[in-house]
Amino acid sequence: MLAKLTKLLKARAVVMLADKMVKLLAGAVLTILLARMLGAAELGIFAIVMAWSAFLVPIGSMGLNNIVVRRMQQQPTGAAALSLLYTAVALRLTTALLAALLAIGLFWWFYPDLMSGHTGLAIPMLFVLQSFFGLLLFEFYLHYQGTFRSLALVKIAITCLSFAAKLLLLLSGYGIASLLWLTAVEFLVVGVSQYWLYRRKQQPWQPSEPLWPGFSWRYVRLEQAKALLKRSSWLWLSGIVSVIYLKIDLVMLGAMAGAEQAGLYAAASRLSELWYVFPATLAARYYPDMLKAYQHSWPQYLARLRRFVSLFLTAALVIAVLMSLAASWLVPLLFGNDFTPAIAVLQIHIWAGCFIFVRYLISQHLVITEQEPLSLLSHGIAALLNVGLNWWLIPIMGIQGAAWATLIAYAYASVFFLFFSATTRNQLWQLLRLKTESAPKESS
Repeated sequence: MLAKLTKLLKARAVVMLADKMVKLLAGAVLTILLARMLGAAELGIFAIVMAWSAFLVPIGSMGLNNIVVRRMQQQPTGAAALSLLYTAVALRLTTALLAALLAIGLFWWFYPDLMSGHTGLAIPMLFVLQSFFGLLLFEFYLHYQGTFRSLALVKIAITCLSFAAKLLLLLSGYGIASLLWLTAVEFLVVGVSQYWLYRRKQQPWQPSEPLWPGFSWRYVRLEQAKALLKRSSWLWLSGIVSVIYLKIDLVMLGAMAGAEQAGLYAAASRLSELWYVFPATLAARYYPDMLKAYQHSWPQYLARLRRFVSLFLTAALVIAVLMSLAASWLVPLLFGNDFTPAIAVLQIHIWAGCFIFVRYLISQHLVITEQEPLSLLSHGIAALLNVGLNWWLIPIMGIQGAAWATLIAYAYASVFFLFFSATTRNQLWQLLRLKTESAPKESS
């Protein structure tokens, strides 16, 4: 029994899940402490800044995470693979830094009051240091080589140290600016640590080849950069608009209803989004398995995808039912009686998880079957839908309107867009066991 438990704890998926869980639990506890110690308004300010920070993630990643590893497999030599990896890292760092400068200007335009005083320096520094997330591409390469545990353990340690420091600052009477500074430093340390692990843990590209040298701009190739930009453009734009439809609710609430209402909404959405760690982690863990199954045969790939969809959807439904029933006592218990309006928000927002769980698998399916334009189209329409619904429903229903807008947008982007393309509609019928003998068609 002990041997089985030890084996389970060492499993790749468990270690990766632990990393995500620790990070989300630390974020949830921090949200609770902010709500109880500083109030809804201050929590709303912190949530708005982190929502803007979330916009920078897809811009900096450029949709290259899975594409680079896949294209490296196709390179004729280790030198070509090395150049491809370092070119992609250079692209991510450059783009992330430019996006950070743009975000600083836009944030100053929309929230001039927050760009003065203590937060006036902390917010720009957070955006700038987040550009070091470009180094996380090395993490995906190490995953491809089979290194999972050390990467996750280092990130867990960083998260725990950062949380302890934030807790100490809160208990010492410091405010939002100090938390933003620590978050900025955490971004820097996470990125640098993943590069450090790459240098220590990388394996030879081929058994007969030496280890690759460290990152240098001399390995960057313009022709490879152009090819990567062309190949990832759909996923890049899709990632940007996906964050818009995921986070625009908080941004619009802050602008239309004020920081306090944004804080109430942030408390409920934090409890709802806490569960997204499971599909995100498991989908990343099983992406190589899905890719190999697809390369082997379409029926084998379809059977594996069907099994994962059933598992993810069942888990999401159980979570939604339990959280809906528990919301009326859970929200006051965690955040206090002042956050009672967030109960109804949680009871609506939690059902969006049913669609988010499935979307993680659908996104990987679109990458594997080379249907990235559909990913962009689905996220783009969902973003417009979410903006329009928030604009309409927030003045009428307040924070509950924002929750309904999010639920509807998530439902479209995750499932219902599949009915509007002949290719995905055909594959959906196959997934539902209506037809399993056909091979996938090219995207129309």
